Amino acid sequence: MDLGLSGRRALVCAASKGLGRGCALALAREGVAVTITARNAELLERTAGEIRSETGVTVTAVAGDIATEAGRAAALAACPEPDILINNAGGPPPGDFRDWDRDAWIRALDANMLAPIALIQATVDGMIARKFGRIVNITSGAVKAPIEHLGLSNGARSGLTGFVAGLARQTVRHGVTINNLLPGPFDTDRIRSNAAAGAAKAGTTVEAFLEARARANPAGRFGHPDEFGAACAFLCSRQAGFITGQNLLMDGGAYPGTF
Repeated sequence: MDLGLSGRRALVCAASKGLGRGCALALAREGVAVTITARNAELLERTAGEIRSETGVTVTAVAGDIATEAGRAAALAACPEPDILINNAGGPPPGDFRDWDRDAWIRALDANMLAPIALIQATVDGMIARKFGRIVNITSGAVKAPIEHLGLSNGARSGLTGFVAGLARQTVRHGVTINNLLPGPFDTDRIRSNAAAGAAKAGTTVEAFLEARARANPAGRFGHPDEFGAACAFLCSRQAGFITGQNLLMDGGAYPGTF
């Protein structure tokens, strides 16, 4: 299927690895010029080179923390008029809510709610003027089924979801859609870091803990970032112009509900 994206421009946040990288690569494969951001400059440049080598598209790497004003300014300076915005940021650490002070909450909100809103604010009017725009926010399956030890993520990402629900109905008549992709267990560094505490509590290794968790998923495995990227690319396509304000859960069937 031709997704009708060739020649478009995308800003993809936190794209040096994992799900962000999967989205950037999928868009590049469709002929989209991508600007990618991440904090680790060395890893980011390596990823940019790999995407260029495979796809031949223009890839611009901008090192910085997208959760900060300076990081967002640098990204927007490199890609001031994106047709596609993929919001993404590393999730806050797990823990007990009794241990989180105001600063911990502010850091979570800055990264996982306020930064995406700021980038939408900076880009959505240009998309409206050009009569085409696709905004995809990478959130979490915890938005539908909160995870006990990820309270910071549960709260911040749910706040973004509520904001998007209202805005997405205002922009769609102008050809601009806003949707959320909700990952469940994907084979990324994030799932491995979060598994350390569970493995220690269970008295086993991280690898054994992850293997058991993968088997317990209805799919019998973790998702692959390429699968996630493909779904993201479709939501950005010309064919997806009638999809807005939605939360697409990708979790291998782990969530047992019907709604």
